[in-house]
Amino acid sequence: MSRVASVVCAVSLVLYGASCFILPASTPRGAPQQGAGAVAQQPSAAATQESAGSWSPLAIGAALGLLAAVATTRPALAADLENGEAVFQGNCTACHAGGNNSIVAEKKLKKDALVTYGKYDVSAIITQVTNGNGSMPAFGDKLGPDDIEDVANYVYNKADKW
Repeated sequence: MSRVASVVCAVSLVLYGASCFILPASTPRGAPQQGAGAVAQQPSAAATQESAGSWSPLAIGAALGLLAAVATTRPALAADLENGEAVFQGNCTACHAGGNNSIVAEKKLKKDALVTYGKYDVSAIITQVTNGNGSMPAFGDKLGPDDIEDVANYVYNKADKW
């Protein structure tokens, strides 16, 4: 779900939750009248249920809980390209700045080189980053699986742009 859709959903839930707590503008039907000549009467069961439904603490708790959950968390994405870029900048740019390779010049991260060497696939890039190969060290012990997946998706997405 996109960030905008999450915000729209959260605002809708808050407004719906708030509508559960609006006080009635008039006295509910069957409620006793307050005044000098009024006779005290017991309200009907329907009037009692109607007025009790106006202030539902369960509804406000649910609305606030959903709002907190939506507003404070990032949407779960299969690949976080922003994190992938940060991981790449912190671990890979020493050798692969701009998609190049400063150690083995022909093994760049550009699409044509990745296709040539059979690495133009996210799973192949994940394997390369995790286990290393040739001059490239393994990062499987240094980076977590999510970071490796993110950087692999970042490289895959940038390969035709470098």
